[in-house]
Amino acid sequence: MTDPKPVPPPLPVGGVTRLSQLGVIRVAGEDAAKYLHGQLTQDFALLDLRHARLAAFLNVKGRMLASCIAFKRSDTEVLLVCARDLLAPTLKRLSMFVLRAKARLTDATGDFALYGLLGDAARAVPPADDEPWAKADVGDASVVRLYPADGQARALWLAPAASAAPAGAPLDEALWLWSEVRSGVATLTAPVAEAFVPQMLNYESVGGVNFKKGCYPGQEVVARSQFRGTLKRRAYLVHAPSAIAVGAEVFAEGDAEQPVGTVVQCAAAPGGGVDALVSLQIAAAGGALQVGAADGVPLTLLPLPYALLEDI
Repeated sequence: MTDPKPVPPPLPVGGVTRLSQLGVIRVAGEDAAKYLHGQLTQDFALLDLRHARLAAFLNVKGRMLASCIAFKRSDTEVLLVCARDLLAPTLKRLSMFVLRAKARLTDATGDFALYGLLGDAARAVPPADDEPWAKADVGDASVVRLYPADGQARALWLAPAASAAPAGAPLDEALWLWSEVRSGVATLTAPVAEAFVPQMLNYESVGGVNFKKGCYPGQEVVARSQFRGTLKRRAYLVHAPSAIAVGAEVFAEGDAEQPVGTVVQCAAAPGGGVDALVSLQIAAAGGALQVGAADGVPLTLLPLPYALLEDI
């Protein structure tokens, strides 16, 4: 590894930005929560109106097809907020298994406006609970607490499309995307779909997996990775001095043949260069790393902003 990167510049005091990279799937009907409980990695049977869920949708091999932040708008309506470039295939695949369940899935992206709230703007709105995934309704808007970034509060605001924007100074969307990376919680996008089991992105440590719920596609693989010690990759926060791309391979110094990791999410850092989340072989985390080739763009490992769970 190269020398530690200097402390990054602080995030802005606060602001609000429209989130164009996200979309919304609506699951409506009296079986909406029950149906999702059997499809995603989190517990929806016990989901109330005051909490959200970070969850993953997996294939039968336990690989993530999509990630989402999900919450109830009412007892018969659950919304899934996911990357827009994965919405169509996720909606199609989720809809295949409805069968006789009283649940209808639709693309509701056009019905809602999504905003990211950072710093003072996030602290100015409910919920008062600062714990990630707490949720509150503010008029016709839903507000979900997210993991902080560099000590700054963050929240997701969703409201009907015609609603007024939340209060707060304008925030450059690029700074919000940087805060997403700095939070350490990865959002899956198309270039890395089906590449990871949830623990390879630390999802069990940030509230994205429930190991006590019933069956869902890929559950056996996820449980085996957790309880049999077969997990060999984790998500790490890194800095690169120049541009890198989501999906790019990471190599250990001196080995040009076998990649040891993958770039999961990245964003330009205000102080220069790029900060990123990479899924990396645990055994390679202590050595020199480069993106694209063994002599490619060098990476500096940064501390994760949360502790990994040792006991679930």
